[in-house]
Amino acid sequence: MTDTTDSNSGKRERISVPEEIELPRLLDFYDLQTEDQTQIHEFYDNLQEGQLTTTQCCDCEEIHFPPRIVCPECTGDNLEYVELPHEGELFAFSEVRGGLPLGLSEHDVPYVVAAVDLGPIKLSARIDDASYGDLEIGDPVELKIVEIDGPADHKRFFYRFVPQR
Repeated sequence: MTDTTDSNSGKRERISVPEEIELPRLLDFYDLQTEDQTQIHEFYDNLQEGQLTTTQCCDCEEIHFPPRIVCPECTGDNLEYVELPHEGELFAFSEVRGGLPLGLSEHDVPYVVAAVDLGPIKLSARIDDASYGDLEIGDPVELKIVEIDGPADHKRFFYRFVPQR
């Protein structure tokens, strides 16, 4: 909505901000997860079943995260999904305090992001149920799987971690 008004200093335009913003697909940070949309759909299928997995090359035995369709070490495509531990420890972490686009209320700041050491791999993840001041390097964390509610015609899932208490 705009409103043009004359004032002593000339014309002034008034604009309003919508109370609710529909999240455009371009601002949806979570992948579409079906077989028609990604070749790593098995990773998301496994998350839906409660398992955190990634790919391991059957030729050179390297484990990759995120999952791949071609091994970055030997360029082979003979990969299989392997289960990852559901428990790990904080390797590094930081607090996000701002800079998010309008409409991302699910990501109200501040929140914690971390590098989590699971043993075979390190991955980045959001840490729920803790503030920056609650955490220390080496703290144990455990897997939390979340269902993504958003602009897609199928259920979507992603991973996070929470401190072990």
